[in-house]
Amino acid sequence: MTALAEHFQHGLAAPICLTWELTYACNLSCVHCLSASGRRDPRELTTAECRAIVDDLERMQVFYVNIGGGEPTVRPDFFDLVDYAVDHHVGVKFSTNGVKISPAVAKRLAGNDYLDVQISMDGATAEVNDAVRGRGSYEMALTAMRNLAHAGMANFKISVVMTRENVPQLDAFKALADTYGAQLRITRLRPSGRGADVWDQLHPTAGQQREIYDWLVANGEGVLTGDSFFHLSAFGEALPGLNLCGAGRVVCLIDPVGDVYACPFAIHDAFLAGNVRSPGGFPVVWKESELFADLRRPQTGGACTKCQHFDACRGGCMAAKFFTGLPLDGPDPECVRGYGELALSTVDAKPRPSGDHSHRVVPVSIGRRPPDTWCDESPV
Repeated sequence: MTALAEHFQHGLAAPICLTWELTYACNLSCVHCLSASGRRDPRELTTAECRAIVDDLERMQVFYVNIGGGEPTVRPDFFDLVDYAVDHHVGVKFSTNGVKISPAVAKRLAGNDYLDVQISMDGATAEVNDAVRGRGSYEMALTAMRNLAHAGMANFKISVVMTRENVPQLDAFKALADTYGAQLRITRLRPSGRGADVWDQLHPTAGQQREIYDWLVANGEGVLTGDSFFHLSAFGEALPGLNLCGAGRVVCLIDPVGDVYACPFAIHDAFLAGNVRSPGGFPVVWKESELFADLRRPQTGGACTKCQHFDACRGGCMAAKFFTGLPLDGPDPECVRGYGELALSTVDAKPRPSGDHSHRVVPVSIGRRPPDTWCDESPV
């Protein structure tokens, strides 16, 4: 592990990147949604409260925020909040399914050098994408990408969650990004939110894990990963990035009602550090949370420290372990050396993710039928 990573593991005075879910409202019902989004929470932070958070982030010198949801653009004050953040020296990266990226909006976005836009897409074809994200979502994302490219927005991102179905499309995703002058970003599927219900069906096989690793070794310099795949470093060569779980150390999440979690993929009371509505706001939560203090202490690594590959993978993803019922000091469920598979065979019960904001609270499955009507269920 690099000296930089050794420094980061003890935490920083402010997060390098703060993930902020502005709303749980969403026009889609993606089967793997990490926050189980769909319906707006009536306790959602107000515009004034959001601006106060931006003020705190400016004082803390947070470089940028990664805004998501839900679908953040369906908040009526979304673009006003983006402008407010940029005006207060906080850069904005936001993820969207493209529903609001009209030609006029694309032109507005392209004119701001402190904005980074990510279009979510989970299949390089409509067949693969829409099975996960919903009918028509592929064309909606393509339209947004065309609008951004036509407006001259260079190097926007195409963000893909890797699944068993789309791993064979890695080259096609890269070609699609190149076509629109975009950059490809791939991330790991976690068993969080609704993803807990489909993880067994959708997470890449052991052979596909190797395929992803080999592909990143060959193409990684031009592809972003958000440090999603550091568990694959146990194959041999370290992948580009920090290669460290940054939960509570360099990253965290603020959810739509102001709760602060150690990790965007670990929305559960076990990882709840506080709330921005409490005295002192976000700065106090970041600096004084007992949970964060515990995460910043030297980690033992448990049984994984006996593995010769521990220095490469650092034991893997905390959220992936937790939601598959494995101990935090145990192996990653997708451990490339097979220790995770062995550990999973002994799991009796798995924690359930906190909060389901789905349009309908029903079991999620691939190919679930859409709502009978959208008028009451879509926030758009």
